[in-house]
Amino acid sequence: MRRSMRFGRQSVVVGFALALVASGCGDSGGDDTTVTLQFSWWGSDSRHDETQQIIDAFEAANPDIRINGDFTDWNSYWDRLATATAGGRPPDIITQEERFVSEYVANNQLLDLNTLPDDALDLNHLDEAALAAGEIGDGLYAIATGVNAFTIVADPEIFDEAGVELPDDTTWTWQDYLDLSVEISESGAGYGAQVFGTNEAGFNAYARQRGESLYQADGGLGFSAETLAEWWTLSLDQTLLGGAPEATESVEIGSSGPDQSLLATNDGAMGFWWTNQLGALAGAAGRDLVLLRQPGEADGQRPGMYLKPAMFYSISANTDHPEEAARFVDYLLNSAEAAEIMLTDRGLPANLEVREAIQPLLPETEQQVSEFLAEITPELADPPPPPPTGAGEAVDIMQRLHEEVLFERMTPIEAAEQFMQELEAATS
Repeated sequence: MRRSMRFGRQSVVVGFALALVASGCGDSGGDDTTVTLQFSWWGSDSRHDETQQIIDAFEAANPDIRINGDFTDWNSYWDRLATATAGGRPPDIITQEERFVSEYVANNQLLDLNTLPDDALDLNHLDEAALAAGEIGDGLYAIATGVNAFTIVADPEIFDEAGVELPDDTTWTWQDYLDLSVEISESGAGYGAQVFGTNEAGFNAYARQRGESLYQADGGLGFSAETLAEWWTLSLDQTLLGGAPEATESVEIGSSGPDQSLLATNDGAMGFWWTNQLGALAGAAGRDLVLLRQPGEADGQRPGMYLKPAMFYSISANTDHPEEAARFVDYLLNSAEAAEIMLTDRGLPANLEVREAIQPLLPETEQQVSEFLAEITPELADPPPPPPTGAGEAVDIMQRLHEEVLFERMTPIEAAEQFMQELEAATS
């Protein structure tokens, strides 16, 4: 082979913990030769269905291993995982996210995959940058499922109805983005954009354009309060000028997920989304949508956008069957059969040979994602360092303080300073 565990968050999770105890982390199955492994993930109904198909195919080829799948939505997932882990019964194979990997490693909950036998897990065909994203110190604790980018999804039909041309995304600025959203809203064709300001990956890109970053390599904060205040000021201005819905409606839409977003309901022209969400958004919208670079990429100190692992596969440090767990992870990463089922729902595959093999099978929206990522990749700067322990708290902190800005209960600079204080406390 090549190269916030927040245990207090344990509400609405008793069923999950009991399920793990019942199935057993790495228990033997129906006979003495069958190993039963628990695999956990989050996502949509379509992801759940596709993953079960992959499990069925793996079990057919590996009759000595049974995979018990456990899945839920994003918010519930982390509560359930924290409870199971704190109780000493974590899943054998864990779907991870970059915000939380360092914390689980710090708590000795993830297996260093470098300790597996050389033939247990083939990583020779993985994208080097994607592979490096799971390295912490001298260990490899997580393997990227695939890559995606945080960008803008736009609805050409609303642009046409508004009489506004799609922007040249190789040159547009943040002021262009703000002006376009207001112009579209004033046309009556729909809102110009869904409000932004709650996703730290979006802010990281904005900060990187200004020579800063969300985190430094040593885990400290790498941005100024003034930069975050600028970003939130743009969001507030867009709302006050009518380019996005007013605050109450924006908060309601933001909490309802992609299926009820402005793009999905044909009520808005633009929104910030991950590239692997294009298919779901276009399916809900019932029409073609397009990907655009984030504004400000051309006139910043450096490109802000970067390829991010969509999610990771990790193996529990407590599993009784690390080699069998590795065999399943190997299948998820390297099997053409698995890739043909999942396509790009977990990002554009990290395995470069698999990525190429599924190209002819991709539906139109996924082809667009693949082509878009291939187009922007040469323009991108190096990815940011892995988030430090406690970085998972950033999501809730940013959402809460951005709402304070939108409702004008705090000024952008007040909220930015408060964000830095709370995030420093969470990650120290």
